[in-house]
Amino acid sequence: MFLAWNEIKKNKLRFILIIGVLMLVSYLVFFLSGLATGLKDLNRESVDKWQADGIILTEESDKSLLQSSMNLDQVKEVNADESAVLGQISAIAREGDKKANIALFGIRKNEFLMPNVVEGKAFSKEKEVVASDALKEEGFKLGDTLELSSSEEKLKIVGFTNNARFNAAPVLYANLETFQEIKFGKGQNSNMEEQINAIVVRGNIKNSVSDKDLEVIEIETFIENLPGYTEQNLTLTFMIYFLFIISSVIVAIFLYVLTVQKISMFGLMKAQGISNLYLAKSVIAQTFILAFLGVAVGFILTLLTGQFLPAAVPVSFDIVTMLLYGIVLIVVAILGAVFSVLTIFKIDPLKAIGG
Repeated sequence: MFLAWNEIKKNKLRFILIIGVLMLVSYLVFFLSGLATGLKDLNRESVDKWQADGIILTEESDKSLLQSSMNLDQVKEVNADESAVLGQISAIAREGDKKANIALFGIRKNEFLMPNVVEGKAFSKEKEVVASDALKEEGFKLGDTLELSSSEEKLKIVGFTNNARFNAAPVLYANLETFQEIKFGKGQNSNMEEQINAIVVRGNIKNSVSDKDLEVIEIETFIENLPGYTEQNLTLTFMIYFLFIISSVIVAIFLYVLTVQKISMFGLMKAQGISNLYLAKSVIAQTFILAFLGVAVGFILTLLTGQFLPAAVPVSFDIVTMLLYGIVLIVVAILGAVFSVLTIFKIDPLKAIGG
């Protein structure tokens, strides 16, 4: 460690460049991890809000909430500790020159899907909705009357709730009657007006449904089957893992070049009786110091950047994940130093000093 630190102090510029490269790589890794977490939250916020264990959809829906359609009478066949009905449609909501993609949830006010209201009040009659506070970022406010692209009905925002987005769209919560009027039209088809999309359940879900036309799906499985959710996560995760490889290669190249430049010095040290193990420890210690400083600076810069990002940027930093990735970056950097260690082992002292 003494030899490693002294060489860093002696050749500051050279090693600052290595730290700078590692800092940029770690900064990108941390930012991508925050982006991955933020995008995951955009898709699943409202589902996590349910605190449910499973969701019951039709067998032929292919685990898609929108493709599922069942009759309200089928709720009686569900055997679960708690159950709640759910209807869902996607639409574009407009108020004046403001507009936003939304997901409308039709629920019963006395069931557990009813969200906590952080501003305003809960809906108490038809055409009233509790909206995700994400709509505030689009300029919507309490008392706004919304027009939906899929209906002639108008909805009034009477309250706001937090953490309520589904498939990246802010959620509007309304009673079942409002949902059914918007989806099917009032009084046009009494049979269709009894349709919902799903039944959300809590407790033991193994034998919660006996109807062969329905299937119960674990919540995590349901989330993984949301459109684009898995593909998006895999893409960002692949990018992060690829950056680990890049980090290892960069460190390996830099240290190998430095080692080649110091072959005569290493040869002289070996001729003086300094062991290969001592020199190897010195290179590993040097790599650890460089990687630690680069990752630490990247970590701090990432957190500082997060303080200045606009709310529209879907970034959410998970400190535990960031620390884990930081450790991985340091480890792969040390692995990249192995090539330099092997080069040192192969140095012939006599040849290195011109003997």
